Amino acid sequence: MAIFRRAEPDGVAPWALAFDAAVAVTAAAAAVFEVAEHDHFVTTAHPGIGMLAAAMTGLPLAFRRYHPIGAWLAIVAALVGVHLSYRTAYVPSVGGGTALYAAYSAVAHSRHRNLAITAVAVVTGALIVIFDNSGGGSGKVGNIAIYAFPPAIAGGLGIRELRRRLAVSAANLRQADAEAQAATRAALAAERSRIAAELHDVVTHSVSVMIVQAGAARKILSSSPADAEDALLAVEATGREAMTELRNLLGLLSPRADGPDNALGTRGAGGGAAAADPAAFAPQPGLGELATLVGRLSAAGLQVGVEVRGEPRPLRSGTDLAAYRVIQEGLTNVLRHAGEATAAVAIDWAEDLVITVTDDGRRAPGGPPGRGLLGLRERLALDGGTLVAGPRPGGGWQLRAVIPVPDRGAP
Repeated sequence: MAIFRRAEPDGVAPWALAFDAAVAVTAAAAAVFEVAEHDHFVTTAHPGIGMLAAAMTGLPLAFRRYHPIGAWLAIVAALVGVHLSYRTAYVPSVGGGTALYAAYSAVAHSRHRNLAITAVAVVTGALIVIFDNSGGGSGKVGNIAIYAFPPAIAGGLGIRELRRRLAVSAANLRQADAEAQAATRAALAAERSRIAAELHDVVTHSVSVMIVQAGAARKILSSSPADAEDALLAVEATGREAMTELRNLLGLLSPRADGPDNALGTRGAGGGAAAADPAAFAPQPGLGELATLVGRLSAAGLQVGVEVRGEPRPLRSGTDLAAYRVIQEGLTNVLRHAGEATAAVAIDWAEDLVITVTDDGRRAPGGPPGRGLLGLRERLALDGGTLVAGPRPGGGWQLRAVIPVPDRGAP
């Protein structure tokens, strides 16, 4: 029955079962030896029953973890059997010790704590009545029970509470570990998404500019070699800038070249040389590089006008990069999709930083927003900003971003 089983359904360690078996056999042997010595001085009514009962005062301890209340009741019954085998009240000292140990085990391991306490208390009271009223006991058994069994019960309750707290602590540690792993996975996913967005912005812009410049060089190569050379030099410069930004980003994904991997960088081959190049770890671009961006696109044939209103304020590096990427994405889309068009960039330093990129070109009816715009929305959302993109009422396209920025006096 369930009431006789242990509280914890998990398995018991083999060494614990071996220990209980050894204690049970040793206690049974000691009890049999003690009863046999007692037979030399006291007439035995039923010697066979006495020896068997003496052995049973120890053997049930082998099952004290799996059937704690059952083991306790079996030992108590064995003590009564030993007592009834003699004409005078007799309790072997070894049997009394195993009874205390079994009482502790019943309280500590039983699935039903209150039932175990009640069973130990009621059965102990019955033992006192049986032994001390059978003659010859003189209250000895009752005194032993009164002083010995309460500490055994208290010890069982203490061990039970200790195990409960250890189980709660283990569960909390497992939960904390699971939460930490989930947070780590979420942080890694967010970082991968951020790096993917950066790679998209860098590659899309640079490759678009290089395609336009290379196409222009091809068209004028035979008629104007000097202009074609200038266009190819612009392609080379754009590619170098793109490589610098890509090295900066990829450096976040691999160890820096100041450790054991430095040998790859000092050989001047492949990515090792890039890792050794200080330019590979240059700061990310911001609004301060806007003139360079506009110049690069102007060299590719896109007419860009820039207007700044209000007094600029310092920005966090992440916000500055986000503002730069908004303009870069807007102008790159004009270059890729608007055909022969003129673009205008307006930077309004009001309560918030408002960036508007417009063009007067014609585009085919668009589908869902691309990865670039989706990445920009996510990037601006981190700073509480918004991004709106769509066709203008008078023709062309408009990209408008609103980015909250602190006041100059704010910390």
